[in-house]
Amino acid sequence: MPARIRQIVVATLLGLVAVTAGLLVAGPAAAHGFSSTVYVTLTSDGDAHLRTKLELEYDLLVVSTADFRHDDPLFRAGTAAFDAGDSAAELAAINGHQDSVMGYVTDRFTIEGCTPAVAGDFALGEQEGVPYADMVLDWTCPSRLAGRELHSGLFPDSEGYVKGTKTIVTYVIDGRSGSAALDAAHPSFSTGQAAYQRFWEFFRLGAEHLLGGIDHILFLLALIVGSRRPREIVLAATSFTLAHSVTFILAALGVVDVPPRVVEPIIALSIAVVAGWYLWRLWRRGDHAMELASPDGGHFALDRSGWGRLAVVFGFGLVHGLGFAGALGIDEAWSWTLLWSLLVFNVGIEVVQLALIAAVFPLLMVLRRRSPRAGLWVSGVVSAGVSAMGLIWFVERVSGS
Repeated sequence: MPARIRQIVVATLLGLVAVTAGLLVAGPAAAHGFSSTVYVTLTSDGDAHLRTKLELEYDLLVVSTADFRHDDPLFRAGTAAFDAGDSAAELAAINGHQDSVMGYVTDRFTIEGCTPAVAGDFALGEQEGVPYADMVLDWTCPSRLAGRELHSGLFPDSEGYVKGTKTIVTYVIDGRSGSAALDAAHPSFSTGQAAYQRFWEFFRLGAEHLLGGIDHILFLLALIVGSRRPREIVLAATSFTLAHSVTFILAALGVVDVPPRVVEPIIALSIAVVAGWYLWRLWRRGDHAMELASPDGGHFALDRSGWGRLAVVFGFGLVHGLGFAGALGIDEAWSWTLLWSLLVFNVGIEVVQLALIAAVFPLLMVLRRRSPRAGLWVSGVVSAGVSAMGLIWFVERVSGS
């Protein structure tokens, strides 16, 4: 067996070992975990009254209101209607237990010093193909409206059914508009907060999303180990950034709407393909494969394979942009204020992405310069492990397991 084949086989075996360890740490194929998004629109009539429209994931609202008691009438009626896909029965279930639902929501969603009341019956909507319960609350406040603190502790509850919840708030109060992104670590905000505070929330949310999304990190790692020179990783990262920014903006404007059941498997496949591309290049180079591990190995120029890699990265970047947008459940055009905040969310993603490249790629460059053979092995092991992980996720996501 030629030396290059032995290297690839050994690297692949070691990569599979790394995958096994990674699966034990990373958990299920849904790399982001089960999470939910709550949408809140807050307006005022200028007379010490606030109105909020809340959009909450239907099945989560039903089981949480019933406290997961299977003998609860709301639990029985709501879950049966949800499982049957009967929207009329779903609506009847929550409207028939309006006091219970109201009690659950207003215990966890509050506006400082204001008293809530339900404004009419509940309605049904949809976000990312998932049924949502829409409810409107009118709040009576004793004095000024601007500057009041809004607090959201909706989902998850103590039972651990949900990993986390984002609450996306847009508001127009006394002529002032704004937006905020809340989660368990930052459950409150003031309607009188400065613009930089609002944008910092979305910047932080974007940064945390990339750091918490192991599938996006593995894709970035595949780009890093598959690049030999700084120019290569810069071109690859730029291609990825441009692509996912395009679809992110289109999704924010409501121009593009692709369901997660399509997006998530393609994201997994992209990880396998981009990492496998490097292994294929090793195989194709044969006895000259060592050049791929040495930054000094020949003059840099993009050949057909290099341009092909950039095209593949760009194409998959378009899909990753839909995944980033899906993190906030984006499927409609909101206010320009919120759109700007969502772009700041994207900037948060980019800063973390560049930080990871700046931290990892120089280390790989040093290793390849000092020991091209060790650099080849490390790159091969990482690529094999990342590619196998992507294939496993792809199968799991397609099969729905």
